[in-house]
Amino acid sequence: MESKTRVLIVEDDMIIAANMSLQLSKLGYEISGIESRGEEALIHVKLNTPDVVLMDINLKGSISGIETAHAMQITTDIPHVYITANNDEATFEKAKKTHPFAFIAKPINLQELHRTLSLVTEQQNRKNTANEKEELIEVLNDRIFIRHHGQMEKLLLEEILFVEADRNYCKIATPKKPYVLTATLKVMEDKLPGSLFVRVHRSYIVNIKRLDVVAEGHVEINRKVIPLSKSYKETLLRHLQTI
Repeated sequence: MESKTRVLIVEDDMIIAANMSLQLSKLGYEISGIESRGEEALIHVKLNTPDVVLMDINLKGSISGIETAHAMQITTDIPHVYITANNDEATFEKAKKTHPFAFIAKPINLQELHRTLSLVTEQQNRKNTANEKEELIEVLNDRIFIRHHGQMEKLLLEEILFVEADRNYCKIATPKKPYVLTATLKVMEDKLPGSLFVRVHRSYIVNIKRLDVVAEGHVEINRKVIPLSKSYKETLLRHLQTI
């Protein structure tokens, strides 16, 4: 039996939220909860992780829906769908930077919402299937073994300059040659030792012992300029103080 798609509704209009919850439950979705404030939604995601988040852009709490979605993306890759009555271009451009799966305008059309969530579910299922087929990566104290051209190849951790995300793939940069793996950046982040490899951007993990330059908005390794996000900067600096 297929498991139900778990949906978190983040909406400060309780009538709209309750109606969405009722209608989606009838369509076979599991509602993990309804939250009216961004701060509560962030706690909910940590304690009771959903498969998808329906996010009202204009929340009334201290953080907006856009800010909430951005904060979620720092620690998770849960897809989110914006629901909004605000169609101005400035809001759209700001929201687009958080890479939502879709935008749904209020008043909400149930058929459009159902189709959107069905597409999210299908995409997540494909992603999970791909993750099950990820390259075998074995990590030891000072090296990793990766399947490369049909054989397990040794790669010393000190040789890795940085890891770059490319959708469901990762590129491992070394001084000699690059490696392309069928693995997400999150998988690589979990496998590599956190004392040496630090996330500096949603698309990059760097070997801190290989850093040549640390600037305000970027770092450099072997003449490669890598963006440094504000959300990861403090963590990077904290690691640099310990080596």
